[in-house]
Parts: sequence; C-alpha cells; structure tokens
Amino acid sequence: MNFTKQELKELKPSQILTQNDKMKKTSKSENVRLFNFGITAYKSHSTKFVTCPFAKDCIKYCYAKKGSFIWSNTKKAYERRFLITKDSDLFNFKLTEAIERRKPTHVRIHDSGDFYNRDYILQWFEIVRKFPNVVFYAYTKSKMLFDEFDFLPENFNLIYSLGSRFDNLIDTSIDRHSKIFHSMEEMNKQGYVNASNNDLKAIDPQTNKIGLLIH
Repeated sequence: MNFTKQELKELKPSQILTQNDKMKKTSKSENVRLFNFGITAYKSHSTKFVTCPFAKDCIKYCYAKKGSFIWSNTKKAYERRFLITKDSDLFNFKLTEAIERRKPTHVRIHDSGDFYNRDYILQWFEIVRKFPNVVFYAYTKSKMLFDEFDFLPENFNLIYSLGSRFDNLIDTSIDRHSKIFHSMEEMNKQGYVNASNNDLKAIDPQTNKIGLLIH
C-alpha cells in the first residue's frame, strides 16, 4: 500500500476531516459541527511504523482493527492521513485547508491511531492554536509524552485511555480518563458517564470519568 506525494497533496478536505455515524448523530443532537481526523491503527500498512506506541490491552480488542475499518478503501484512507502526518508542512497545509473549508466547531483527533511522538504532538498544537474557536479533543494512551508539556492549548482537551502500558501515570481521581466496560450496569456502578452514543460526553466538564461500552 503505497501513495505518491502528489496523491497525498490532492486529498480533499472531506478526506482529511471525516464523520462516522456517531459523530453525525452527535452533531445533530448537540447542534454542532463535529469532525474527525484518524490515522492507521497500531501500525502503518506501508511503513510498519507503530502509530500507537503505548497500546497494551486495546491491541486485542481495538475496534479500529475490525468492521468497516478493515475494508480496503477505509484502510487506504486512514493510511493516507497517517502519511500526511509524516510531512509537517503538508500536514499543516492540509489540516488548515480542511478546517477552513469544513468549518467544524469540534474536531476529534484520532478515532484510530494515537499521538506517536513529541514532534507529532507539536504539529497538532500549531493547528489547535491557529483555530482558537474550534474545540479539539482526543482520547490517548500517550500520557508519557504529554507529561513533558507544562501547558496545553486552552481549546485542546485530552482523555487518557486506560489499557496502556503506563496506566500507572494516570491519576484517576483528577485526570480526565476513559475506561472500557462490558455492560452499562458495570459502568453505572463505577460512576462513569456513558460516551458510547454521544461523542461530546468525552469532554463533559462535570466529570473526569468517561465510560465506553466495548464494541
């Protein structure tokens, strides 16, 4: 699975920022414009580069490695976006173009993949600061990388996902975090807010405990 630089340059804004069914429903119910930027899950198809360096438990049940995510066209779409992230100038140009054209109020970073190194995080910080009126948020297992930063952009929200190789770095009493559950009964018992149907529950300011039902 290989793509030329020209093919990456020709990607349309609708191929950079996308919407799955959950985001479409959330956009309608919350009266927002919610879009997503996702990259290949766990490991690049073309370069074998690991896109989720801190993944552990989720490797076994990752929803982004089954269902529609494994369809040929879907795999190609996520791989093209991953390859864009490896070229900082192209990444900045294509994300800027997509946000200006699609006019999101909210952008979820990574329904698939993760922040794989410090430089990639800094690329996102540049985009986030360029659009202060857009709310950006992301689930991540890369807390070790984010702990290097004293401050995050004001319009950037992180949800640390349990199930990583370094869960010990997450203080569940204060850090916004997410946990996978097998049932609503279990989720409610532990006091987590269900974000399985409404994606913006992930950044609900009234709680730091985000629950998701396993796919």
